[in-house]
Amino acid sequence: MARRAALVLTAALLASSALTACSTKSPAPGPSSAEKGGSGGTITLGFAQVGAESGWRTANTKSVQEAAKKAGITLKFSDGQQKQENQIKAIRNFIQQKVDVIAFSPVVESGWDTVLKEAKDAGIPVILTDRAVDAKDTSLYKTFLGSDFVKEGKSAGEWLTGAYANEQGPVNIVELQGTTGSAPANDRKAGFADVIRADDKFKIVASQSGDFTRAKGKEVMQAFLKSQKDIDVLYAHNDDMALGAIQAIEESGKKPGTDIKVISVDGIKDAFVAMTEGKINIVVECNPMLGDQLMELTKKVAAGESVPARVETVEGVFPQDKAAAALPSRNY
Repeated sequence: MARRAALVLTAALLASSALTACSTKSPAPGPSSAEKGGSGGTITLGFAQVGAESGWRTANTKSVQEAAKKAGITLKFSDGQQKQENQIKAIRNFIQQKVDVIAFSPVVESGWDTVLKEAKDAGIPVILTDRAVDAKDTSLYKTFLGSDFVKEGKSAGEWLTGAYANEQGPVNIVELQGTTGSAPANDRKAGFADVIRADDKFKIVASQSGDFTRAKGKEVMQAFLKSQKDIDVLYAHNDDMALGAIQAIEESGKKPGTDIKVISVDGIKDAFVAMTEGKINIVVECNPMLGDQLMELTKKVAAGESVPARVETVEGVFPQDKAAAALPSRNY
């Protein structure tokens, strides 16, 4: 009996050992890359920025970097220096590094299909920020986070038509466009034109790209002042170009905001200062502080959750008489 009991005990010990060994060799599977957002694992986000062409862009970059740190997301950042080829190279590097999510602000709208398909084939979701692409296959990206640029252009046009409602005309307008081929340049131009075409007294007498930079805005405005005898209004697609143009206007002996009305888009602090000085008549806001919203979307797409196809930012329109009150809240 004692020998039989010993054999039973030995068999039980061996069975227990076998179970322990199975548990060691076959651990429970951990969260997949797609589950990281929901399980608290570290998410790596590759972000390909346009560049640092303006105060708006600098604020946008800072917002993304600070929000990633706050959200506990590892950020791999690339500055495209306003060149599409640099952004495409950065996105391919992110794919090779097997990041969990890719986000980028496309410098121009077209030419992204191939690299976006590479990201999709690698199983890496893509988020568009600030600027859209014209890819026919919308499955190549998960969502677009940013502004309605057409609406911004319309807001600028609506202010102008209201301000000159009782004027006989003609009203001669010069336009400083953003980077050629970019979504904000295309859409802000289209939205503005759509509003003013209803009244033929509004005439765009010159329109040229200032590439969203202050230096180029000044250079192009100098050319406008030489080529156009009578300029009533300047419509600038961003504040930096408007501020550069203001320098050119002042150097020509004219008063910006009085002799030439100035309409601008973005809402950087320097533009609000210029409004309080009477040099800009209205600013249509384009909010660069997208960081927190981007990190929220990043977590959701990394977790495999569904997100809206488009997420818009909340923005306002600031005429000159609201500038002083709004200036203290401008943190960029």
